Amino acid sequence: MKINEILKMTSEERRRKLEELRQELVKLKLQAKTGLLKDTARVRNVKRDIARILTAMKIEESRHEK
Repeated sequence: MKINEILKMTSEERRRKLEELRQELVKLKLQAKTGLLKDTARVRNVKRDIARILTAMKIEESRHEK
């Protein structure tokens, strides 16, 4: 997911996507612990997407403060 895509989302869409990604990350971590995870890079990509969404939320928050 690219930052431009995230910035185009509404704040509600961002919150929903963030919650989905956090749930997915929990599932992926569980799969990794049990040895069932095939695509180990997916954990890293989900973490990065979470960070991008949080960054976009901070950017939006700072714009509203001005």
